Amino acid sequence: MDSNKRIRIIVDITKLIITILVSCGLVTLIVLVTSSDPVNAFSSFFLGPFTSVRRIGNIVEAASPLMFTALAVIMIFSAGQFSMISEGAFFIGTLGAMMIATSVPLPAGIHPIVAILVAGAMGAAVALIPAVLKMKWQVSEVVTSLMLNYVVQFFAIYMVSYHFREISSSSLASIEFKDTSILPVIIRGTRIHLGIVLGVILCIITYFLLYRTTFGMKLRTVGNNAKFAHYSGIKVTGIMVISQVIAGALAGMGGGAEILGMYNRFKWTTSPGYGWSGIVVALLARDNPLMVPLAALFMGYLNVGANIMARNSDVSSEVVQIIQGVMILMIAAEALLKKWKQKMIVKAAKSEAGMKGDVIND
Repeated sequence: MDSNKRIRIIVDITKLIITILVSCGLVTLIVLVTSSDPVNAFSSFFLGPFTSVRRIGNIVEAASPLMFTALAVIMIFSAGQFSMISEGAFFIGTLGAMMIATSVPLPAGIHPIVAILVAGAMGAAVALIPAVLKMKWQVSEVVTSLMLNYVVQFFAIYMVSYHFREISSSSLASIEFKDTSILPVIIRGTRIHLGIVLGVILCIITYFLLYRTTFGMKLRTVGNNAKFAHYSGIKVTGIMVISQVIAGALAGMGGGAEILGMYNRFKWTTSPGYGWSGIVVALLARDNPLMVPLAALFMGYLNVGANIMARNSDVSSEVVQIIQGVMILMIAAEALLKKWKQKMIVKAAKSEAGMKGDVIND
């Protein structure tokens, strides 16, 4: 490993540790200022998620959808794009899986696989729209993806309300899923389902796609310098479109896995926000797919801890949203540890120059 890469890894890990410590410190400050019983609030937030197998399972369950949306964000950002379509792709994926789970009779082993693949295809189709608009007419993918998220959300709710709704239900809920479509639970006493295993497998596949294939090399080249990639003969627009389509498929499969693993009906009336949280997880993972499960587990821990704290104390669970905002600011801050990084690079360069001089003298 060359010195620059080693230094970058050290700085990234240090920045991540500082970010986590500051986040925990922020929780402490908020609790001390707002709570009349800070000891109970601290215990609920930091220790509450580990007090039972069920709550530990909740951490993993909360991490599951974030892995898929974080991978989608990494694919998009690696290509130098800023599409926010992972939210909409995830939601349309839940619709696609619901349609197969309620209307298409299939054998038990095949049913969830087909439903998740359809969910991924619908997510890819949604992600293709802002990608094509950017390629053909240079329309900002940020604007189109943000607007499209709301279109997708209301379209999915319309489909459930008027075509798949359980008539006897007093609230919005789809027809019950067929038993053969439900993803099995893999740890007794929890709701940890097979979709989580799929998420980990996709993290590994995405890593190899980005860092062990020619396509991944081209994609990262486009993301680092699109003009250089163009003059090198890489089809820049094609790479940008494909990256967003793959991202939409990943997020869509996440939606399918989430709804088939955690529910037996479609019950959402608003988007759950996993696409936005996926951005935080991707930043925490430093755009490394292999780090995504750990970053997702950390976010799951924060969410579960905040919910337990809100139930057991007088501190609101919205504290997690404050923490997420601080995390984004700190991780995105290029000035953080910049001087230390420069000093390490200069020291390494001098050390290498001295070693070369000694070799020449010998």
